[in-house]
Amino acid sequence: MNFKVIAAAAALLASQSFAIIGLGFHYAPRFGNTMDAAPGFERVTDGVEFTHAGFDGMMQGFGAKLWIDLLPIIDIEGTFNIQFGSYDAALYVEQTDTMIPLEIELGGTPFGKANPKFVAMTGDISITYPITDLPIVRPYIGGGVSIHANSFMLNQKFVSGLIDDPAIADVINTVAELQAAGGDPSKLDPAKYQGMDTEQLKAKLEGKLNSLGDTMKQKVQDQALNEGLKTSIGGHALVGARFKLPIIPIAAYVNGKFYFGGDYPEEFDPGIFALEAGVGLAL
Repeated sequence: MNFKVIAAAAALLASQSFAIIGLGFHYAPRFGNTMDAAPGFERVTDGVEFTHAGFDGMMQGFGAKLWIDLLPIIDIEGTFNIQFGSYDAALYVEQTDTMIPLEIELGGTPFGKANPKFVAMTGDISITYPITDLPIVRPYIGGGVSIHANSFMLNQKFVSGLIDDPAIADVINTVAELQAAGGDPSKLDPAKYQGMDTEQLKAKLEGKLNSLGDTMKQKVQDQALNEGLKTSIGGHALVGARFKLPIIPIAAYVNGKFYFGGDYPEEFDPGIFALEAGVGLAL
């Protein structure tokens, strides 16, 4: 048996295996979030109402982390997380008893065209105090400053600011005229509808409703891009650990973070706890 090899291996395992600097990517759900649903349909203009659902519980998320272990006594890490939850939203056209779901497509996001998303982003700068006596695992506690940013919320106030568009007003007026006429062309303005039978009127009505939905969706997208993100400052406390074998430049880590502060829409109550679990390159 080669005792020199055994002694070298034992010495290697007994040595500290933490890195000077590391960069990782992680899964980052946030727990305990609540977004209140609208109490019912709320009027945004004559003939059109709006409502939205809510969600409760975990928001899915992901993020990235940079950490530095070079300083004496303390370590520093910077983290960026993005979390999101989905909810339904719809317009209701009273005169036709028609529901128009609103699907939103925002360029530059990973979501594509889908139900509205409430997106919360957090940037953290953390100072941690590590336990360095262990060779493979590096537990730590700490805290720091958090910068919160969140997207718009598709609520009644947001939609009310979009409804004055002339194209939308034209659609609403046409829907009201056709419904009030009961499908009878003789009761309508001859210059607009003369010569149409019931099926033609129905087709025109359906076309106008589709136009209303498409116009509203486009205006929501445009306004959301113009509005940008709402930012605020808060803080966090954390407890976690990194795991790394000697020589191998790969580390795994897990953090539990407890957040406080931050300014969000009144319908949204953010959960205070987030989990970060990931792997990264450690040099």
